[in-house]
Amino acid sequence: MNRLFHYLRYDWPLHVVMLLTSWLPNNTIFFALRGALCRPFFAACGSNLRLGRNITFYDARSIRLGKNVYIAYGGVFLGDGEIVIEDEVMIGPYVVVAAANHTLKDGSFRFGEIKCSPVKIGAGSWIGAHTPIAGGAQIGKGCLIASNAAVASGRIPDGHLAGGVPARVIRKLSEDPGVKG
Repeated sequence: MNRLFHYLRYDWPLHVVMLLTSWLPNNTIFFALRGALCRPFFAACGSNLRLGRNITFYDARSIRLGKNVYIAYGGVFLGDGEIVIEDEVMIGPYVVVAAANHTLKDGSFRFGEIKCSPVKIGAGSWIGAHTPIAGGAQIGKGCLIASNAAVASGRIPDGHLAGGVPARVIRKLSEDPGVKG
């Protein structure tokens, strides 16, 4: 009964809102409208949430969003374990954040148990397009994750650029645009 309640309270209304607004263009006005309409369906959500079209959220009651979060077109968020996205995070198109992983059973992942591990994305970070983030990943504050990187479980330290498959730290970032590394 509890699972049914959470499905009817969080997931179903969120899917309906995203469906009904999917025909609206991706622009500043409708990013803000989608965000405002979706805010009540998350475990926690700060002000000024901006959402692109065709984003899918599963188990939204386990997803916590900070202030001034922007999520671009086509993202998928699987909140079976907790997902925490802190303030001022930008998430590029087609990013997948999965707070759960399948395990191997009898030579197959199909019927293996689900292992939930929290995902945390630190304040001020930018996640590039087409980046999968697996359960157990901890991305520090002010990080830049390159497009098409694959962030597995583990920690990316604050203020670093990471890229590759699997994602590895490339260098420390600098706030001075004229200074490399």
